[in-house]
Amino acid sequence: MANPTLLHTDPGFGVYVHWPFCLSKCPYCDFNSHVRSEPVDETRFINAIKSELAHRAGLTPGRVVRSIYFGGGTPSLMKAASVGAILETIARLWPQAPRVEVTLEANPSSVEAGRFREYRDAGVNRVSIGVQSFDDAALKALGRLHNAAEANAALDVAASVFDRYSFDLIYARPRQSIKEWRTELKTALARGSDHLSLYQLTIEPDTIYERLYNAGKLAMPDADTGRAFWDATQELTAAANLPAYEVSNHARPGAESRHNLIYWRYGEYVGVGPGAHGRINTPNGRCAQATERHPEMWLTVVEADGHAFVEDEILSSEERGDEFLLMGLRLAEGIEPARFEAVAGKRLDPERIASLVSDGMVEVTPAGRIRVSAEGFPVLDAVVADLAA
Repeated sequence: MANPTLLHTDPGFGVYVHWPFCLSKCPYCDFNSHVRSEPVDETRFINAIKSELAHRAGLTPGRVVRSIYFGGGTPSLMKAASVGAILETIARLWPQAPRVEVTLEANPSSVEAGRFREYRDAGVNRVSIGVQSFDDAALKALGRLHNAAEANAALDVAASVFDRYSFDLIYARPRQSIKEWRTELKTALARGSDHLSLYQLTIEPDTIYERLYNAGKLAMPDADTGRAFWDATQELTAAANLPAYEVSNHARPGAESRHNLIYWRYGEYVGVGPGAHGRINTPNGRCAQATERHPEMWLTVVEADGHAFVEDEILSSEERGDEFLLMGLRLAEGIEPARFEAVAGKRLDPERIASLVSDGMVEVTPAGRIRVSAEGFPVLDAVVADLAA
């Protein structure tokens, strides 16, 4: 079968680096993040990441790196020299596209914000800052270690150091009103950033919030209220010329996250570090990869074997099709049916498409792309499941 990333538009190839350590664990977070009471042996972990990068380069000959993303955990706890060493390794192992995007996630403590210039000098050209709220009480409830003043200070530094920066907010929080969210979002939009990630709070498995919710100690908005939060978000961001290009991500045209677009457009990427995931195309088909989640176990295995895969499996045509829809329909631009056919080895059911169009859940563009409508986005999972069935 033809390489699906070479059909139509090429989504590109990216490298993801996971730094799993945090100063504290937020109660809503289900990411692979860990708190350590003793200092982390950063040199050992960086050397292990280099080993995994070399292993992945052997699996992806001929790829050109379009984006690099440091996620976590809290990558801004890493020394700038460590970030630079990783970037030097990537540059040695793969050719890079012009103006490769290099993003680093950061938390807004004053100490970390002070490192921004060092990260820029190391090769980072974009930061994504976990603000989450501009309300001190809300930040405390979310388990964040910074306050609103520190968040604003970090954003000021980011704006002065980087041409491109983004920040995250969480809305539909317990006891938050629509009016409060509108005020907070207007504050965020006034910052002038060209990219915002706005996440509606959800209760994720195996989190502190899940235990509180199950115990009746955490009141979440009902479906109608959640939809009102969503509508207010779309209204204000569109008016500020920051429309949603993905379910939770808003950008001015041209300022979209190039790395995340690789995921959503079903491109190729390798992931290194504890719990990292990857998707690459091989002569045998598209391969799903994942590494050992526990940091110290990951470190031990990488030092012994050069990698710490716990998953390295060829996806079935059905799995490829499901993933393609799940990722691509998150985008406002939608998907190309011809590329779905190339990826999944089958056509989308025209009757299901017609039914969803009739229900107002999806649209077919003049160019023939299928995209989820404004009405369909709040129930995206159900739309994807219907189309994939």
